[in-house]
Amino acid sequence: MKYLLAALFLSCGLVSLPGTAATSGPAAGAAVAARTRVVFQVSDNDQAKWNLTLNNVKNIQTALGADNVDIEIVAYGPGISMLKFDTPVGNRIQDAVKSKVKVAACENTMEAQKLHKEDMVPAISYVPAGVVEIIKLQQQGYAYIRP
Repeated sequence: MKYLLAALFLSCGLVSLPGTAATSGPAAGAAVAARTRVVFQVSDNDQAKWNLTLNNVKNIQTALGADNVDIEIVAYGPGISMLKFDTPVGNRIQDAVKSKVKVAACENTMEAQKLHKEDMVPAISYVPAGVVEIIKLQQQGYAYIRP
């Protein structure tokens, strides 16, 4: 009976033999934390929405550590207006990019609005279709947030 209990405790990671490490259970989970991945959708031409999004991004990086999270902001439709070169939130967007946040503009929207990369905030990224980018990221396990 005591061997059966010992085997059960060993297999659950509740105890380990001297000189060995637990390979499952709570102790193993603490050693290997999953990386947090988040995608934000911004499809509104609203400075307040952009500021809310950028505040959320900063709060996530502060809480979890900028090196521990992958964050992407995908803008399409009317939301792309705040990615133009002369946008009121342009400096904040550039700061986000500098802090390892990917800010992606939808090329479909840019084409429809006759925008060019020269019209946009420097250092942002581009994706062929914003909605498709969000779908792909969700399939890769990204949490989806639309402020």
